[in-house]
Amino acid sequence: MVNETKRISPEEVSAQLDACKRVKELTEKIFPDSPPTYYIETFGCQQNEADSQRLAGICRLCGYVPADDIKAAKLILFNTCAIREHAEKKALSIIGETKHIREKDSRVIIGIGGCMVSQRARADKIKASNPYVAFTFDTGAIHAVPSLILGALKGEKRKFILSDNFGIAEGIPFYNDAPYKAWLSIMYGCNNFCSYCIVPYVRGRERSRRPEDILAEARLLIENGAKDITLLGQNVNSYGRDLEEDTSIASLMREICRLDGDFRLRFMTSHPKDASDELIAVMAEEEKIVKHFHLPVQSGSDRVLSAMNRKYTREKYLSIIDKIKSAMPDCSITSDIIVAFPGETEEEFADTLSLLEAVRYDMIFSFIYSPRNGTPAAEMDCRIDRAVANDRYSRLLALQDTVTAERNARFVGRTMKVLCEEVSKTDPGMMTGRGDTPRPVHFAGDSSLIGSFVNVKITKSDLFSISGEIV
Repeated sequence: MVNETKRISPEEVSAQLDACKRVKELTEKIFPDSPPTYYIETFGCQQNEADSQRLAGICRLCGYVPADDIKAAKLILFNTCAIREHAEKKALSIIGETKHIREKDSRVIIGIGGCMVSQRARADKIKASNPYVAFTFDTGAIHAVPSLILGALKGEKRKFILSDNFGIAEGIPFYNDAPYKAWLSIMYGCNNFCSYCIVPYVRGRERSRRPEDILAEARLLIENGAKDITLLGQNVNSYGRDLEEDTSIASLMREICRLDGDFRLRFMTSHPKDASDELIAVMAEEEKIVKHFHLPVQSGSDRVLSAMNRKYTREKYLSIIDKIKSAMPDCSITSDIIVAFPGETEEEFADTLSLLEAVRYDMIFSFIYSPRNGTPAAEMDCRIDRAVANDRYSRLLALQDTVTAERNARFVGRTMKVLCEEVSKTDPGMMTGRGDTPRPVHFAGDSSLIGSFVNVKITKSDLFSISGEIV
């Protein structure tokens, strides 16, 4: 049975866009000499980055222009993360510093959105402890930001939004300061309830955008110069299950690949239990799809996977990896791994190490387990001693570093199609771009190449990057 996904009505979206016009009219009176500035600080995942592009679109429609520095901004928005404790602490520290900005200029508006304030306890604490914050909005209320800004400008009572039913709003403007690479959200939320994860509680249940809305946005992105498009969702593999249409992530990707334009298509993040044969086949067949599969495993132990509520076994996961490698022998494979989950034994950690050796990932994103209030794992006994956790984490990275170096070396001697993205942060005479490898590609060039594809012959590789020369 298909569950009907809530859609924010066109009338409500239109009302918010009208609020943008009223904000602009009001700011022209409050700031008569020059347009007011905005600053957005983003924490966390790619989905948050995509959400921040919506926030930037709203700010610009409201008449704000970007500020180079947070201290110069008249509108400060934080888009927060709650996946790990460190991310929350970092956000709270930076938010606290804005108190002094507000004290110097009472016209400054400070708002907080994202996963952190989608938790009632955190939103309530900010309301009580941070009186200089004008409003908070959860992940289901980005479309409501124009009216929140308007209310703050008019001196209305502080507002703290917690949605009781997350929906999907189409037609919210977005702004990307690097239009050649784009995030494209195809769904929101998660139904998996992994025992360690806060996402279903702060982003709601799975909600898929309609294929026609996604295709329309993809066309617009391509027309605006997008050369590298990443489809986003907490679990993109389950896309379409809440829709009446017979669609899937595989069929959607095939349709996007049919669009005119010279672009590449990526997707993340995938859940192994939903990684279908159809998806692997489409990846192998479609030239525009980058041969990179991010498939989080989290642990190599069946007992730990069961305690995590991951809904697959080590054997099932490895069978998917075998299918990917069979269909795409040179596919780059990356993963997420949690070290020191409650109760993890040394033998179970050894199972994770042996999995790394079996799969031979190009790269992993690894973390020491961080308890999240409200999740089942936070109530589990048998916490791992921090010294033991640190030791396991170091051993995991040491093994993966060896494998990564070997995997990167396979590109030496090849010519790779690379999207030039930026000037190197360490050498102004070098450029940095992305190819099929998850690691950055460095090559000599100048800023005129940014946003275009170049063919780079790889001459050298190391642990963190590969480099070459344009041919």
